[in-house]
Amino acid sequence: MIQIENTYFELGRTSTKNCLIICDRGFMDASAYISKEKWDRMMRSNNWNPVELRDNRYNQIIHMVSAANGAEDFYNTEEHSCRSEGVTLARDLDYKAASAWIGHPYFDVIDNSTDFENKVNRMIECVCQKLGIDIGDRLSITSRKVKFLVSGPVPADSAFPAFQDFDVTHHYLQCAGPRVQARLRKRGQNGRWSYIHTIRRPQQHGQSIEVRTQLSHRDYLNMLTQQDDAHFTIYKKRRCFLVNNQYFQMDIYIEPSHPRCKGLILLETYTSLTGDKLKNILPKFLNIVKEVTGQPDYSMFNLSLREDWNNTKKFCYSLHDLDDGDVKTNGHSKKIINGTA
Repeated sequence: MIQIENTYFELGRTSTKNCLIICDRGFMDASAYISKEKWDRMMRSNNWNPVELRDNRYNQIIHMVSAANGAEDFYNTEEHSCRSEGVTLARDLDYKAASAWIGHPYFDVIDNSTDFENKVNRMIECVCQKLGIDIGDRLSITSRKVKFLVSGPVPADSAFPAFQDFDVTHHYLQCAGPRVQARLRKRGQNGRWSYIHTIRRPQQHGQSIEVRTQLSHRDYLNMLTQQDDAHFTIYKKRRCFLVNNQYFQMDIYIEPSHPRCKGLILLETYTSLTGDKLKNILPKFLNIVKEVTGQPDYSMFNLSLREDWNNTKKFCYSLHDLDDGDVKTNGHSKKIINGTA
């Protein structure tokens, strides 16, 4: 698998045109089909590590949940020469395959909550969003990132399903203008790291877009010289886990940081659900205080500011509304203090 992928990756690198390489399976999927003992022995004997083969090798992971999990009426083995698992075994293998990718920085799970055509559209939309491609109205927008404030302390590890923990560091960079945000992210486990450069800028139609680029360690160090001194470095512990086919990332802010970040815990996921349906998919073992999606008080950009929010002109209320500390509302300008109108 690795040699076949490497062949196509090299062809992509030498292509003179934009190239998207889609792997039907990825390296970590194989762990679902052999014992943990054999998998660990293979990793050791080849000197492999999960950060390189899970996080750095692939730019995005999309797990299409099996029909055996949520669309059982459409699961059959009669017309599939390579499918022999019954529903129960297929569901178990599907969960193991998804769990193998827990912790990848850009991991999306596409479940069976819609018909198959819309399931495929959601998958295409997800890819386009990560690539920064404006799909307009060609596909219906189904999912959005939602964010929740969690009250500590964090429950014991035994309360969580299978999870992966990461050390994460964010540095904001100097930018040419106030309507653009740029940052570096260092993310890793056990001394193994991946590096991402993100530029967030406003787009037409009132939507912002994030363009992410994977970096080498050398490029990361070079770009680090552009760090913006107006911002603290942000340090987090990030815990990634699956609950009922929903992928969650929980960020625990740690020292050193601004006092406003002390004890802060934020939970994020992507979903199209709202209201009570949204509440029902949230982890029951966490003490979730409230939803804070879109609230500037919980923006990492604002949380990292060195200046007091009452005295700074850098506080960002909304990327596409940003205008020197003012928010435009129905043609009128109104000041916001501490993110509250």
